[in-house]
Amino acid sequence: MTEAPANTETARNKADFWFDPLCPFAWITSRWIGEVEGVRDIETVWHVMSLAVLNEGRDLEPAYRESMDNAWGPVRVIIAAQQEHGQEAVKALYDAMGSLIHERGEKDRAVVITKALAECGLPAELAAAATTDALDGRLRASHEEGISLVGQDVGTPVVAFNGTAFFGPVLTRIPRGEDAGKLWDATTAIASYPHFFELKRSRTERPEFH
Repeated sequence: MTEAPANTETARNKADFWFDPLCPFAWITSRWIGEVEGVRDIETVWHVMSLAVLNEGRDLEPAYRESMDNAWGPVRVIIAAQQEHGQEAVKALYDAMGSLIHERGEKDRAVVITKALAECGLPAELAAAATTDALDGRLRASHEEGISLVGQDVGTPVVAFNGTAFFGPVLTRIPRGEDAGKLWDATTAIASYPHFFELKRSRTERPEFH
């Protein structure tokens, strides 16, 4: 009897990435994933989570509470764009909003929304979603899908590596090229061990985006 040939096909790696466009650490991690896509065969699916939802009911410093109260707009607009224009709009708007916020220093969130929609070729009318809770059920569901994988005592980003989710990795620089690939290899190796839960050290520097 002839033996069947071995299947030499390698399963494609997958990252599910939950982000809030306001978070600088999520932005750096997302740019790392972009670098990984250039050197490894991976599929990335982008999802919205919300710092506003995460911090509901928490006792926060007044300035941070104000920031969180104003954090609804961008994620609401992304959810509206996803509903009306499909999944591709999620990453497009994240890239545009994140660039405006973190690389171009735009602080006015209404301006961020307006400019991002224009850069993505999406209808300006979608900006109206920022000030209504009509789609908050969808927003909360997307947030809960990610946060339920890691627990409430984390922030953004949440990334699932081939189905195993962690908060992070938290990076202060963007790994480039093969360095990005090596970090991906290490992260997926850790994620493949079912009894690994946490690895952490104190952060001693602020994020840099270039």
